[in-house]
Amino acid sequence: MLGSDLAMRRAGDGDQNALSVVGAATFLESFIEQIPGHDLVRHCQTQHAADIYIGYLTRQDPRYACWLVEYTPTGAPIGYAVTCPPELPVETGAQDIELKRIYVFSKFHGSGAGKHLQQAADNHGRDLGCSRILLGTYEGNARAIAFYRREGYSKIGRRKFQVGNIQFDDIVMAKPL
Repeated sequence: MLGSDLAMRRAGDGDQNALSVVGAATFLESFIEQIPGHDLVRHCQTQHAADIYIGYLTRQDPRYACWLVEYTPTGAPIGYAVTCPPELPVETGAQDIELKRIYVFSKFHGSGAGKHLQQAADNHGRDLGCSRILLGTYEGNARAIAFYRREGYSKIGRRKFQVGNIQFDDIVMAKPL
């Protein structure tokens, strides 16, 4: 259950700035110890720019969707998730959906926010008739991998993820919906 001071909602028109800020901030928080600062900042500026999120919010493919979890006393975003058509280096089909991004500030780990975001993505995929949800995650992120395994994901492949001059080894995971 999501705590009484947190609320989740589907993101829509006008939410690109909130998504951009929480996306960059949670990515920075998550990888501050692995990625050099200049590469991390550049990645956040480009991959978490408001225009990227406008694209997610306005694409015609219904697999694109975003959610925000907000701290209700202030309305500040503390986590988010994005789904899209699969963009992973594994065999995929029209009935697949990708959980592109899911992050929650570490202060709110254990609050149920991540689980609610995951369930929203799963339900969205099911509502669209998708049979499988996929994601990519850094192989060194043991906490995230443990969370995904608890949620029913299993490893199905690998990918390289470039941030600046560093190439990271990620695993690709999937679960049936």
